[in-house]
Amino acid sequence: MKTQTISAFIAAAPTKIYEFASNPANLPLWVPSFCKSVELVDGEWVVQSPVGRVVFAFVHPNDLGVLDHTVTLPSGARLTNPMRVIANGDGGEILFTLFQHEGMSDQQFQEDAALVLSDLQTLRRLMESSGE
Repeated sequence: MKTQTISAFIAAAPTKIYEFASNPANLPLWVPSFCKSVELVDGEWVVQSPVGRVVFAFVHPNDLGVLDHTVTLPSGARLTNPMRVIANGDGGEILFTLFQHEGMSDQQFQEDAALVLSDLQTLRRLMESSGE
């Protein structure tokens, strides 16, 4: 599969970025392209997205900045998205690897990449304006 890693520098401590970004309740704040709302239902985070109701799950909390997550689509298909926060000088770099899944056109892939970049920039603005 074709991939593209998208990143953004955030002038905040990587631990603070991870703490905020790893909380599914914060998804509507920084992932508006995908997450219209989120609620915890029977131990699962349910997201209302442009494709309908999806189940969202991060990997277990960790000290490595790993934010990999699985999205279970209404069809039952499960997509795993690699994501990391790493130290970069006095701040952190957030990286998201986007996969061009089967059936996704090159144009859709580029549109998704633009949405991911926009969401990472939203996270940057939130983290930098909060003084974190």
